[in-house]
Amino acid sequence: MKLRKLGKFGPDISPIGVGAMSFSNFYGTTTETQSHRILYAALEQGISHIDTANVYGMGVSEAAIGNFLTQNKASAAGKFTLATKAGIRRDSETGNNFFDNSAKHLTEELDKSLQRLKVETIDLFYVHRRDANRSIEEVTQTLAGFIKAGKIRSFGFSEIAPSSLKKASEIHHVAAVQSEYSLSVRSPELGLVQATKHLGTALIAFSPLGRSLLTDRPHTTQKIATMGFLKSNPRFIEPNLSANIEATAKFRALAAEMGTSAAALSIAWLLHQSGHIIAIPGTRSVPHFLEHCAGARLNLSKEDIAQIESILPVGWAHGDRYSQQQWIGPERYC
Repeated sequence: MKLRKLGKFGPDISPIGVGAMSFSNFYGTTTETQSHRILYAALEQGISHIDTANVYGMGVSEAAIGNFLTQNKASAAGKFTLATKAGIRRDSETGNNFFDNSAKHLTEELDKSLQRLKVETIDLFYVHRRDANRSIEEVTQTLAGFIKAGKIRSFGFSEIAPSSLKKASEIHHVAAVQSEYSLSVRSPELGLVQATKHLGTALIAFSPLGRSLLTDRPHTTQKIATMGFLKSNPRFIEPNLSANIEATAKFRALAAEMGTSAAALSIAWLLHQSGHIIAIPGTRSVPHFLEHCAGARLNLSKEDIAQIESILPVGWAHGDRYSQQQWIGPERYC
C-alpha cells in the first residue's frame, strides 16, 4: 500500500493505523493476547502506526503495546510509529472527567507512557482534550519543550478547531490533528480538512467506520446495552439506531456488489478524500482488521465515490454524534 506522511516533517507511515482503544475494555472485554494478535497481523500487513492513550484502560493499552515490543524486539524493532495522548483526568470524588494541559500534568503522564510503552522516545504525543483555562500557545510551548528534551519527536492535538490549530502552528509545527471523520461524520470538511492540508498537518481520522454503522455488522441493541459509551450515544439509541441501520443497508449492498466489505469501502472512501488523511480504525478481531487493510489497498474511481455519496449523502445520520455529556471537551467550530 502507498505510504503517507505523518505531517510534512514526519516519517512515511501506512495510510491506516491500529486504533488501540480496543486494547482496553472500552468496546468489550479483551485480553493482552488478543491485542498482540492484532499487532502480529499489523506486522504481516505492513501497518506501521499505532495510536493509543494513557486513559485507554488507564494504561492497559499502552502496557500491552510495550510488552509486545519487548517480546518481539527482533521482528518489531523500527516497524512502528507510536502515538499516545494525555490531558484527560478523572475527579476521584465525582467520577467526572476534566482536562489538564499543565506542564506538570503532561510531563508526568508522558513519563508514565514512556515507561509503559518501554521506549525512550514517543513518535507523536497528543493533547487529548483542550484545557479551556489554558491558552493553546502556552500548551504548544510545553509540547515543543518535550521535543527539545528528546522525549517525543512530534506532537498534535485531538478534537480541536481549525482556529486553534492555526494559533498553535504560529508557535511550532503541529504534526497531526485527530478528529472523528467518516461517511457518518463529515464536519471536518467545514474547515479542518482544509486547514490541516494547508499547514502540512496530518489529519488522523478516528472512528472511520461510524462505530460499526459503516460495517457489515452494525452493533445490535443487546450489544450496545453492554457498552458504556454507545448506550448513551444518540445515534445508538432508538429510534435512531434502527433508522441508521436502515439508512446504511444500501451501502452494505453496494460493497457486496463491488466484491468487498462495507468496512473496506468506508476506509477507502475516507482515504480518497485527501492524501494527508490517515485512518485509525480499532478492532479486537483479526478478520475485521484484515478488512481494514483491504480498504487501504482499494482503488475507487470518481464514479465509485459519487455512487457512495448518493447512497450516504452529507447529513444522512440520525442523531447527534455525541450526547451533551460526551460533547464536553471537543471544540465545536461549525
